[in-house]
Amino acid sequence: MKTITWLSPSDPPEWFPPLDRALDEPPGLLAAGGDLSAARLLAAYRRGIFPWYSPGQPVLWWSPDPRAVLFPSEFHCSRSLARTLRKGGFESAIDRDFEAVIAACAAPRALSIGTWITAEMRAAYCELHRLGLAHSIEIYRGDNLVGGLYGVRLGGIFFGESMFSRVRDASKVALAHLVKVSLASGIAVIDCQVASHHLQSLGSRSIPRAEFEAHLRDQIALREGFMQNSRPLVS
Repeated sequence: MKTITWLSPSDPPEWFPPLDRALDEPPGLLAAGGDLSAARLLAAYRRGIFPWYSPGQPVLWWSPDPRAVLFPSEFHCSRSLARTLRKGGFESAIDRDFEAVIAACAAPRALSIGTWITAEMRAAYCELHRLGLAHSIEIYRGDNLVGGLYGVRLGGIFFGESMFSRVRDASKVALAHLVKVSLASGIAVIDCQVASHHLQSLGSRSIPRAEFEAHLRDQIALREGFMQNSRPLVS
């Protein structure tokens, strides 16, 4: 019988159990505890593990099977989204205001109670951003930030964490820009973590965890730079 593994903040940051120890219910729960230090977060991402928990809970670490991913070449840009990219009046940027993006992702949303992006999580990812490992894509209309996303890049993988929209389709526009950046800068896999109808409509699909681990082995060692630009986003 599988049981959850408990971590202590004093444990070495790379100490996680084998991924096949993840629980079947709730699906993919691997460990609890530890901390959100940069070293532990990076060790987790390199293994295909991510944190996700609610206020009042210990840090929970997950590695679901199957894993939802988007291969940039498989991105589905519908005719309506292509029209939005051409005529929506959006401007895109990278890493212009990481803190504003993560704050917007953490803000309350309709039909949602609370947020999993706690103050502790925000501080941890802002530190990864300071280290050049976490990145944001911002979508503007005029001077207004209307959408965006953030995540962690290691080698040829971008681990997507969250996205937001303040106007119709702005998060889709942010993802479209991430795909363009990925194709231009050697990102082979965008990790979506858990499947959703929204992401499936944009081309994501689920693959076995073992296949995702193979992508990690192939892609993590690659160059980890991220393109810096700010320009109107067009199709």
